[in-house]
Amino acid sequence: MNYKVILLDGVDAVCGKIFKQRGFEVTEAPKMPVEELESVISDYDAMVVRSATKVTADLLEKAKKMQVVGRAGVGVDNIDLDAATRQGVLVMNTPDGNTISTAEHTCGMILALSRNIPAAVASLKEGRWDRKKYLGTEVHGKTLGIVGLGKIGSNVAQRMKSFGMNVVGFDPYTTHERAAEMGVEMMELDDLIASVDYLTVHTPLTDQTRNLISLKNADRIKPGIRLVNCARGGIYKEDDLVPLIEKGIVNGVALDVYSKEPPEGELAEMVKHPAIISTPHLGASTQEAQSKVAEQVATQIADAIEQKGFQGSLNGKSIALSTNKEVQPFLELSERFGRFLSQIAPKHINELSINFSGACAKHSEVITDSLLAGFMSDNVDEIVNLINARYFAESRGLKISETLSKESKTYSDLISVDLGPKAVYRKLSATPFGDKDYRIVSIDGFSIEIHLDGDIIIYRNIDKPGMLAATSGALAERSINIASLSLGRDLKDAHAITAFTVDTKPDATDLDHLQLIEGVHTVRYISM
Repeated sequence: MNYKVILLDGVDAVCGKIFKQRGFEVTEAPKMPVEELESVISDYDAMVVRSATKVTADLLEKAKKMQVVGRAGVGVDNIDLDAATRQGVLVMNTPDGNTISTAEHTCGMILALSRNIPAAVASLKEGRWDRKKYLGTEVHGKTLGIVGLGKIGSNVAQRMKSFGMNVVGFDPYTTHERAAEMGVEMMELDDLIASVDYLTVHTPLTDQTRNLISLKNADRIKPGIRLVNCARGGIYKEDDLVPLIEKGIVNGVALDVYSKEPPEGELAEMVKHPAIISTPHLGASTQEAQSKVAEQVATQIADAIEQKGFQGSLNGKSIALSTNKEVQPFLELSERFGRFLSQIAPKHINELSINFSGACAKHSEVITDSLLAGFMSDNVDEIVNLINARYFAESRGLKISETLSKESKTYSDLISVDLGPKAVYRKLSATPFGDKDYRIVSIDGFSIEIHLDGDIIIYRNIDKPGMLAATSGALAERSINIASLSLGRDLKDAHAITAFTVDTKPDATDLDHLQLIEGVHTVRYISM
């Protein structure tokens, strides 16, 4: 059969060459207008995009023959993954293609900051000889902090250690053993920020990483720190960078990514500051990286269409199971359960023990994949899904053990997870109750029903009169409304676990307010 593929967004020429070698009919359209693309897309079996083309649900609806959409790169924000899955269209990316390029760019930014290279170059080109003005500093012997020790972060660590830097890291899902193999000392985030000379981030943009450095936490930052961001715009609070420099807290900043690209308005003015080095999202922009991802995506798509392999697939298992009504509820339950667990698990957890009871046990492998996808989703700087979740977990040293039971004593199906002895909430179980109704039903032996939805506050407390009134009153004082309540009690020990679903996301001060109530402890907030 003669398959047809369309290559968009100026993907490297090697992509087309490989497709042609594999017998595909190739159309190269670097700048095809959306209207024209919509009119011809029904002719193609596959398409390759970079970041410019938006693969929307409407476009996919018109792509009647489409089997595979490939992204020559990592991010797939421009592809409607849910719509593709619904239509049985395989989506692929090339997550390893730009690792080296981004790591090298980060290292270059560190050196450029240290030696004032961009400003010195500009000065000399303008006819000045400002040797004293651009006195630099050595990186040798300095301490580099890395937030996020995935593929890119670990590559940066390896390279900068060869420059003689001391490297410390923060990554709640990298074990101490794995960090030791890299020669990286693990630290708590606040301690890291307070002690490093250089800070680089390699994480996704989440509620936990947004505004990681800002005026709000300026008192905890080591004065004179140099900041690098080649990951996601917004991890450092961009509006605060110039004030932090002018206050003498931050010595210099190097940015390759921005909350809006290209920068506009105040953001565009910010990047002009003489202490800020700015590049236009060049992390993956090397000839080698572009060639590598083009070659990878062509090979992956051809293999998939010819049924030879599905490497790089983001939704392969989802497509295979999309019509299986027996499995679907467990996949959604486990993904939500994983997200919940990730927010109460101890840092540097090195093992997850999962038990399956009932009919769900026969689908344990894919359900574990879904749970891990939820568990890792906010902690990996890439798309995490059923296909790659185990890889990301195991690459951080997380061991997975699974056991099966034929029946559950109380529920027909039960997924139970043990987070280990360091966890303040250690053993949790969850089950589906009905359509889109997923609940945690047990925590450390306490029977409790927590809907895996919304904003949840959970805490342990002494079981005595007035406790509920005290905690609900404390939330009311801070204008936080309780939407639902669940309570698990141990009458013998007079202890309880209480969970509120609230209408307003609490901040750290709100949680501290609860923690100060006598008889209340281990307060945690979970965002679903």
